[in-house]
Amino acid sequence: MSAITGVMPVAPTIFTDDEELDLEGQRRVLDYLVDGKSDAVCILANYSEQFSLTDDEREAVLRTTMDHLGERMPVCVTTSHFSSRIARERSLRAQELGAAMVMLMPPFFGATMKVDDEAVVEYFKHVADGLDIDIMIQDAPMSTTPLSVGLLARIAQEVPQVNYAKIEMPQAADKLRALAAAAGPALPGLFDGEEAITLIPDLEAGAQGTMSSCMVPDQLGQIVRDFHAGERDKAIHAWEDLLPFIHFENRQCGLRATKVLMKEGNIIASDRTRAPIGDLHPDTRAQLVEMAKRKDPLILNWA
Repeated sequence: MSAITGVMPVAPTIFTDDEELDLEGQRRVLDYLVDGKSDAVCILANYSEQFSLTDDEREAVLRTTMDHLGERMPVCVTTSHFSSRIARERSLRAQELGAAMVMLMPPFFGATMKVDDEAVVEYFKHVADGLDIDIMIQDAPMSTTPLSVGLLARIAQEVPQVNYAKIEMPQAADKLRALAAAAGPALPGLFDGEEAITLIPDLEAGAQGTMSSCMVPDQLGQIVRDFHAGERDKAIHAWEDLLPFIHFENRQCGLRATKVLMKEGNIIASDRTRAPIGDLHPDTRAQLVEMAKRKDPLILNWA
């Protein structure tokens, strides 16, 4: 297969000040990502506040995204659910509307409900039944169901639709390196996450791209392209220049950073996150905007 490489930012779900869906704002975010030369986009992920959406709202975001993008950019739809039946239904719906890929975490619930390796394998086999598009497995600390290198490689070998894995665990580079060796061509689409805070080590370890936020996807995409084109020193210099900015996003702001900067840049009208997630502290917000202005990113200039 020809795997997607580069940058696949996670699109935030846009709300009005009273926490209703802002679908026009959602469309503007997608246009911004297209103009920023994103290689694909992921929707309905944890960074999209998927956990605060109703089923009807999920459908609205999904349909709006697919209708608005058309063929302009591949879409990865997060379809995670503890129930393999519901995860399969969500995945088939994404396929029906034209998604290129679905992304799922392994089944878990809370801090204690997890499943063993055999149940994880069967889960992904059930989800893949009738699915013709690719599956990305999300390996993240949020899940209490562990995914060893051996288990991930086994799933990729036994479930042909599993061609991608997003590794955002501590020491991601070590796991990516081991996974690339264990799975080989059965798992060509290795990505990292966590806003690309470990991007260069992860690329060195075999990652083909990054699933970042929407804060600087234009610059991160160029870094990945330069790295894969053999311009390693150029890529390292650009990433190291961005790293304090990404670190501030990752450690001080979380999913709120992108929305704050999108509002600052007039891409969206409101930077609201749904309660109980609160606003950034005014000092943190001011520091984020100050750092962004020094970097002069597309997010502040696109509109």
